[in-house]
Order: sequence, then structure tokens, then C-alpha cells
Amino acid sequence: MSEKEYDIIIVGAGAGGVFASYELTKLGVPARVLVLEKGYSLEQRKCPITEGKVEACIHCEPCAIMNGYGGAGTLSDGKYNITTEFGGDLHLRIGVRQAIALMEYVDSVLIGMGGAEARLYSTAGTELKTLALQNNLHLLDAKVRHLGTDRNVRILSTIYDYLKAGQIEMRFGADVTGCEKTENGFLVRTAAGETYACRELILAMGRSGSGRMGAIMEGFGVTLKSNRVDIGVRVELPAEIWEHITSEVYESKIVYKTDKYNDLVRTFCMNPHGEVVTENTNGIITVNGHSYADPKLLTGNTNFALLVTNKLTEPFQGSNAYGESIARLSNMLGGGVLLQRFGDLVKGRRSSGKRMEKCFTVPTLRATPGDLSLVIPKRQLDDIIEMIYALDKIAPGTSNEDTLLYGVEVKFYNSEVEVDDHLETKIPGLYAIGDASGVTHSLSQASASGVFVARRLAEKYL
Repeated sequence: MSEKEYDIIIVGAGAGGVFASYELTKLGVPARVLVLEKGYSLEQRKCPITEGKVEACIHCEPCAIMNGYGGAGTLSDGKYNITTEFGGDLHLRIGVRQAIALMEYVDSVLIGMGGAEARLYSTAGTELKTLALQNNLHLLDAKVRHLGTDRNVRILSTIYDYLKAGQIEMRFGADVTGCEKTENGFLVRTAAGETYACRELILAMGRSGSGRMGAIMEGFGVTLKSNRVDIGVRVELPAEIWEHITSEVYESKIVYKTDKYNDLVRTFCMNPHGEVVTENTNGIITVNGHSYADPKLLTGNTNFALLVTNKLTEPFQGSNAYGESIARLSNMLGGGVLLQRFGDLVKGRRSSGKRMEKCFTVPTLRATPGDLSLVIPKRQLDDIIEMIYALDKIAPGTSNEDTLLYGVEVKFYNSEVEVDDHLETKIPGLYAIGDASGVTHSLSQASASGVFVARRLAEKYL
């Protein structure tokens, strides 16, 4: 076997790719395994914004926040939600019991690799669930392990050392541009002109690899089904307003059906005492949130997303393109992220620099004061405003004038790849896992999908 021939190639070192590699190593699978990752190694993943070198995104290629070892989840707030109520549809492929068992297993690995001190929260059976229902809000059940951005990085570093000591070979800066079927398996090509052969191919290209993933699958003739896109804002307010909720459940996924349009709006990615951050998805600047385990890194604010679900039907198929167009408009008007006080939004006026100087809520992200009504379509904006007033009933103060809204936050979902109950496509030996598959939308489910396929392949080699 030549140096560029492998038994298994994993494209992408995000959550799915990392846990597939981990499980292959742990099981001692006698296979030559290569991981190809577009981004950098963990120690080289440095964003100029977070290092204080620049104030706004300078469009590094590839983006260190979205690409590299650990994927987009590496520098996130490190929340692992153990549930099938949200975060993807893995359970529709492999069954609810197995999906939950695999997520529990992922949790045990994280604990063993340095996450033992991270608290496990649960929303089941809480008073919050009753309070939400009394106000026409619906709290989804989940167990939540919050690692924090800082602890999450340390855990991934420990896993990386474990993989290096095993049989896994990793190559960074390897941007896979195409794959083709051969008589004995697959041939994988990179932008640098390198080629690698393998018997089994696992595509785990993550959220940022959605375009490339789609092109590869279309080349293989594998069916793709358009998914939804979620559009909204990131809300930031004093931490005390939600303290009675976050201290009990930490992450509360709350769904509301609006009176005006009958649309679904939900909270997402809650970060108690966290900070608002930017991220670069395919050259588009959107907003997100982080929170840390180290008490010295905590802030006085809590942030969370409010997202309106958009499932576009025929003849339109470009859900992600729709979301990107709205985000690009925000970038055009604000040079990146726009910021507006809730009071200014409902009064139909722009948040100016002068108004922001009088704002009692101090923003954790430097953003351009502006008018979100010039960016977000009226229907989605009406939904968001109605949701804020609904949340005010369970967390009084949410609808205060100085509550901050950052826009635009967009959650892109990869087109769903047609896979069977083994996460294998119609091409034998070609697997699609993680968020790249469109089947999972969370760290827990993406990681679980990697473990699932690794165990499947282990049966062939052990």
C-alpha cells in the first residue's frame, strides 16, 4: 500500500470526524485512517478579533472560528444537549434509544477527557416548564452539559493527543475539492492537487462545508433535500433578568407560536454571563454567543438567540441562499453586525451612537448601531417582537427598552443527504455524518453520528 492509500478517509475534523476518529482508535480498528481538514490545528486556530488585533472581521481564509480541528464547535460555548427533541433527526435514522445512548456515551467521553467538573443540567420536571406552559410557551426537555469555551478547547486538545498516540493520521490545510468512485473505493482530491485513495469514505464537512458537500453528493448522484433556515437576532440583557432560569436549567430551549402569523419562534444557544461574538460563514458575518467556565471570564450580561424557522417550499429550493441574502444586507448597512435597542426598534427609530451612550446595558460586542427593520423582513421581525413580549412574562425585564438586539443571526442547515439507517448513502462505502449530512444540527448528535459509523466500520475490520 502506498503512502497515499488508506482504508478509511474522514473528510472534516469537526465533532463528527473527531468522534469517529476517537471510536476507531478506542476500538483498536486495524485500519489505516486519514483525516483531511481544511482548517488549522488547534493551537493555530487564532482569530484576529478575539486576539484584539482587529475590531472587525478581515475575512481570513479559512476562518479560524468555523474551520479547523474540532470544527465550528471548538470555539463555541461547548454545550452538549442530550435530547432528540431538537438538534437534529439522528433518531429517525437509528432509533431514539440508540441515539440517546450514543449521546450519553459522548458525554462520558467528554467527562473522562477533562469535563468532570462541568455541571449536567436538566429541564425535565422543573417549575420553569409549568411557568412556560402557563404563558403559552413550550420548554423542550433536554439534559445539558455546559463545558464552556475554555474547557471545551482543553478537552479537544486531550482527545487530539489520544488520537495522535493511536493510528489516526491528520492533515490540516487540506481543502477537499472533489471525490470520485473507483474500482476499489474512492479517490479524494484537494485544492493543492494531492490525491488520496481509500476503501471507505466518511464525509463530515460540517456547517461551513455545506456547499462543497452538496456538490460532491450531486456528483455521486445522491439525492439532497432542501432544509430549513432560521433567521433572527441575538438578544443581550443584564444577567439578573434570566438568573432565576439559567441558574436552574442553564440552557432553556423555549418555543412559541405567534398569534399574528402562527409562526414558530425559539430561543437558542443561551449564554449566561457570556459574550456576543461574530462568526464568518462563507464570507458572511453573522452573530453568535459564547460563555466560559472560568469565573474570571464571566460578564454581567446574558445572551441568547431568537430564531424564526423558515421552511420554503416549491418552487424555491435555496433556503441557505435566502438566509445569506439577509445577512449580506446587514453586512452592507453595518459593515458587519448591526446593533439596536429594543425600545428603538418598537418605536420605529434607529439606534444612533448618541442613544447607545445612554444605554444602561453595556454591549459585549462592538457593533454598528442601526435599524434592524431595514434588514430583517417584516414578518420575521414581527415574530421576534411578539416573542420578546411573551418571554417577558416568565423573565420580567426581557422587553426593557435597553435590551440589545444584534443582527443578523442565521442558522444554516445543510441540505439533507439521502442516507440509510447506517448513515450510508446509496454508494456503498460512502457515509455522511455530522451537520454536513443535514441529519444532525448539534454537537451531541454530530458526535454521536461519528461514533455510530465508526462502530459500523469496526465490524468490517475486527
